[in-house]
Amino acid sequence: MKVLGPGDVKGEDSLRLTFEGALEPQAALETVLAPFFQALEDHAGDWMPEVVSGRRRVKYSRANLWKALEERRDERSTDAWLYRTRRPTLEMSLHVWFPPLPPALDVMTTVQPLTLFAEEERSRQLVEMVRTWASCYPVTHAAAHSVADRALAGAPDFGRDARTARRDGFDRIYEVFWLNVFGPKLVETVGRERMLSTPAHRVEELPNGSVLLVTWPTAADFASDEARRAQARAHVHLRPDLDFDTVLRTLRERSASLVPVEPRFHPDVAPLLSRVVESVASHERPRRIAELNAWRPPEPEEWRPATAVLPSDVGNAKRALEQYSLYAEQLVALLHTKVPSVFEATPESLGDVDYQFWHEDFPRVFERQLIDEHAVPSTGAYLGQVLVRHLGGTWIPRQKLDEAQVLVGNRVWFPFARARHYMRSCQSLLDFSLTQLYRVAQRHRG
Repeated sequence: MKVLGPGDVKGEDSLRLTFEGALEPQAALETVLAPFFQALEDHAGDWMPEVVSGRRRVKYSRANLWKALEERRDERSTDAWLYRTRRPTLEMSLHVWFPPLPPALDVMTTVQPLTLFAEEERSRQLVEMVRTWASCYPVTHAAAHSVADRALAGAPDFGRDARTARRDGFDRIYEVFWLNVFGPKLVETVGRERMLSTPAHRVEELPNGSVLLVTWPTAADFASDEARRAQARAHVHLRPDLDFDTVLRTLRERSASLVPVEPRFHPDVAPLLSRVVESVASHERPRRIAELNAWRPPEPEEWRPATAVLPSDVGNAKRALEQYSLYAEQLVALLHTKVPSVFEATPESLGDVDYQFWHEDFPRVFERQLIDEHAVPSTGAYLGQVLVRHLGGTWIPRQKLDEAQVLVGNRVWFPFARARHYMRSCQSLLDFSLTQLYRVAQRHRG
């Protein structure tokens, strides 16, 4: 059963909801969690989970959910994950903790796209769901906000590990997000009267002493200047030690850093760079795109005019070519599981190889001796094979691998020398990409 996660559509922001609540220690799990899932089913609408994942993935139902939680239960905890198979995407992790740990419910929910919550009614339904949860499960802290902006905020993360690290949970207002539920302890620290008088779209005291606060009618509009002003006013009201202009300037800077940037990559490496930025966290992507728009790969130096070719100095050219073929097969053996296209030895497969090495931080992760003795020869031979197959090139073997050439048109290319430059560092994988050398060789084929 294929599920979709919030990372399946690159470049789109998501809404992240985190919730930490206490549980009744004596109640049966089905009884204590029934209000949680009833509120989810009542308010989620078109981002309702379709899949329950415990020891296996099955269709969402209460019965399947209880079974999944039971299957994964141990003495101290149990957990389950909920997903969707269609857009909008959903990923929800549910962790339940039992004595001797403090009985608790930790939930992290991510819904993509964030623009789903541009409608006020959808945003209101989310707020009502969280209000029900917070009324049933005494809250330490809960919040819902843009994933990208939340990463820029730098506020403490959530979950049991974070609480353990701070021991006393959230001891101050670190950040005011679009939706917030502050637990009774934090409310008393700030002052209940001050908390309830916060200038915001919605402020409500819950029966258990928590306070729900929503800064703006819609979650998706968090970065608008009006929403940022509302966020700053609420934050400064709850933290009188902060300066409004300073807080607002910081929020505006965050909004500016999240404005999408149109990719204008160098055409030789545009497909590769598009995949590189897809791997970057959403809050860092505009900056990274701007950097790569300005970056230009250096022109390849691993070539000579055909008139300056180094003649072959090997005694048995056929054996040398067989060795190059064996080297290329080593690259196929290394990458074929993650890069199936490597079997094809096409120009497109060069881009896949480039991306995979970059994605794995290959020059940083692996030992230099392994890279020099195995990765460089196999990568160089593979590049050379693609030049031969697709550009009509001819191998000119040499005793020294770095001097081995492929004649294409009026130039000879040094694929092993290119591979050595390529494997120097993670940045070198981009500066000396296999893809770029191929494209330049293609243009100069004549």
